[in-house]
Amino acid sequence: MQPTPSVLKPKTSLNYDLLAIDLDGTLFDARGRVGRANAEAVAAARAAGLRVVVASGRGLVESRHAIDVIGDADPVVVGGGSIVADPRAGSTLHRFPMRPALVRAVAELLDRQGLCALVLKDAAAAGYDYLVVTGERQHPLDPVSQWWFEELGVQVRFVRTLAEDEHPEHTIRIGACARQAVAGPLEAALREAFGGSAMVMHFPAVAAPEHVRDWGPEGPAAVLEVFDAKVTKWTALEWLCAHLGIDPARTAAIGDGLNDVDMLRHAGLGIAMGGSDEAVRSAADVETGANAEDGVAQAIGRILRGEW
Repeated sequence: MQPTPSVLKPKTSLNYDLLAIDLDGTLFDARGRVGRANAEAVAAARAAGLRVVVASGRGLVESRHAIDVIGDADPVVVGGGSIVADPRAGSTLHRFPMRPALVRAVAELLDRQGLCALVLKDAAAAGYDYLVVTGERQHPLDPVSQWWFEELGVQVRFVRTLAEDEHPEHTIRIGACARQAVAGPLEAALREAFGGSAMVMHFPAVAAPEHVRDWGPEGPAAVLEVFDAKVTKWTALEWLCAHLGIDPARTAAIGDGLNDVDMLRHAGLGIAMGGSDEAVRSAADVETGANAEDGVAQAIGRILRGEW
């Protein structure tokens, strides 16, 4: 039986016991690296007793660089909140799966748009990271996703239809990569089709410099993601707090993107990165510097000094 928040005791002399940190646009600099100031600040936070938890839209293998740089031994929230994992063992502590019927419906809509469906799996259970569904017409995988998989060593299995997926219960997210001119209207169509039964969002894709130079009239690449309606980074953090015996009110969270909004709104202290969209800033309690200014290090310093 998990203790209720009302009887959970503080774990540190600070105002917070757990600090959740987003990666892209937050802990990472513009080159996708963890700078020295941020790495040192994370180490100082741990030395003060804070649990430091990576909370990323990336899958576990896609987050591995950051986990290794900061020496993260605490559980991590990955896949936008659909997985809580042990980074040392590579095992899953908890997953929030998608309903197979929803996955099929989204895949069919993406197929009609001429897009491969990128189905994120619980790799600890499935044995690979992504199931790429090309459709009967065998849509080509977009160059940005191809680069991403190769760059990060992502394990991928290709199939024509979801009928070839032997373990649909291991699916935690489905999405696609498309140009902004396509992704925006497609998000609206998905919201209209699935209403409150799914969490839908899209945001700019991380891409190689050669891709950025050749965007053309359809705009930059965007990542479109669909989850079960209950899945956010915050729902995963709530589960993790119960698992660790931490009062959710004694959590702080730092982020910059739309998939951070729920986490920033519900954490004891929501910290928006400088330069974040208005929706992100309005969900947060305070604002720190941008990632180019080591905003994570600035925020951790204020927490450790008791200013926050």
